[in-house]
Amino acid sequence: MKQIDIGRAALVLIEFQHEWVAPTGKLQQRLIRDKEAFRSAVAAAGELLAHARERRWIIAHAGLSFARDPGYLLFAGGRGKLGLGGAIPHAGTWGDEGSRFVEPFVPREGEFVVQGRSGASVLKNSTLDPFLRNNDVRTLLLCGFATHVCVESSLREAHDLGYEAYVVSDACAAFERSQHEHVLQHVVHHFGDHVTSAELRAV
Repeated sequence: MKQIDIGRAALVLIEFQHEWVAPTGKLQQRLIRDKEAFRSAVAAAGELLAHARERRWIIAHAGLSFARDPGYLLFAGGRGKLGLGGAIPHAGTWGDEGSRFVEPFVPREGEFVVQGRSGASVLKNSTLDPFLRNNDVRTLLLCGFATHVCVESSLREAHDLGYEAYVVSDACAAFERSQHEHVLQHVVHHFGDHVTSAELRAV
């Protein structure tokens, strides 16, 4: 059993929004090839969230939104930008509909909603790090999408900021299983650890 102090931990839900989770989401339609694995991760995260709410864990919803920046000015409209800085404006993702949280992941009263994020990591220029430090959180439990992009980026930055970070292995998914498994087998141990949702519910 993992030795996790839940009283000083936060469940961090990464991008449980329309873009990924809804059948009509652009990323759901365009990027997810292993649909069954993705649906299983959503279900596991939902069960863990219900458990966390019942036991009053610290919960943070780390979404992404350009609803107030429809021109993607943060990324210079995608002009000459490589990586996500070009891909997001080109795809037109994370606008009003795409950034909407979906049930059961709609934030409730008393749950923190991260603001100001500007990178693949949910900690990049966002309000998450101050929230965690002001609430004496030392451990992050990361769920969400995609394992090999934003989850991995958040894991790496959490490590460098001094947090103990865990990837909740069955509550994350990538575009395909091989990408997810690569992160679990070859990346996670450099920056933290992984844990299952069942293990966390038993803490």
